[in-house]
Amino acid sequence: MRILCLGAGGIGGYFGGRLVEAGTDVEFLVREKRQKQLIADNLRIESKFRNATLQVKAVTVREAKGPYDFVILTCKAYDLADAIKTIAPFVGPGTSILPLLNGVAHIKKLNESFGADRVLGGVAKIAVMMTPDGVIKHLNDWRFVTFGEQSGEMSVRVGTLKAAFDKTSVVAKTVPNIMQTMWEKVVHLSTVAGMTCTMRASVGDIARTDAGTALMIELLERNAAIAAGEGYRPSEEFLSEYRALFKDKTSQYTASMLRDIERNGPVEADHILGFMLEKAKQHGVDSSMHRFIYTHLQAYEQRRSASLTKAA
Repeated sequence: MRILCLGAGGIGGYFGGRLVEAGTDVEFLVREKRQKQLIADNLRIESKFRNATLQVKAVTVREAKGPYDFVILTCKAYDLADAIKTIAPFVGPGTSILPLLNGVAHIKKLNESFGADRVLGGVAKIAVMMTPDGVIKHLNDWRFVTFGEQSGEMSVRVGTLKAAFDKTSVVAKTVPNIMQTMWEKVVHLSTVAGMTCTMRASVGDIARTDAGTALMIELLERNAAIAAGEGYRPSEEFLSEYRALFKDKTSQYTASMLRDIERNGPVEADHILGFMLEKAKQHGVDSSMHRFIYTHLQAYEQRRSASLTKAA
């Protein structure tokens, strides 16, 4: 089994690195700067589940030799169009694509580009970041990946990929209802990202305010109503977990989107919050909170763009 992992950043570096550690044949498709870093310093992971320094196969687009059995996509949503062009030469008739992007909007684009029969659904639950010197830092206990066929079939290929992950410290799960799982993550992410980015604060910080918990739960319920309109109503167990989280005044949890803002980076506003705003309108859900949050993030992007233009 040959796996191509697009990029060797936080998520791709962690999951791909753990597969390499277990003996799976993984190649990382990277730019020349990252390739030089990986050749010089190896792929380095710092985690309570074991630190690792791994010699890995880092290839550029000129060096990769497809087709591969699996392509793992871990890019940001705003890079999806470029990612599709990049991996296209390495996708063959038997290649399966596992996207671990936030949201669900990317599934339609990948289906249109490669055919739904080649595209799996997947979600990652992990808090990880890459430092400027290339170290993959695992930030908490989360190390979960869930995937499955869009059709719901429990196929041989998803079993094969799970077997590879089962040799690692990653907790992998295959499910017959991956789109349900993906929609539940959208509900979670659009709530946490929407609130922590707008407030520039952790869940606990927000919960300690007078109305913070109520606002987080209100946005959660509206996002759940949107998912229900799409045919994927979140389970009561899922909703109860997040209602409890939003009451936790000690929680340091923030969305990765807030960390992107704090480093003055681009954000997935369109793919997550803009997407949910349009779906709220489509399904007749009160969209006032979504409109405010999305406008807030668009304003951040406008200010960031102007700052970069001025600096140039």
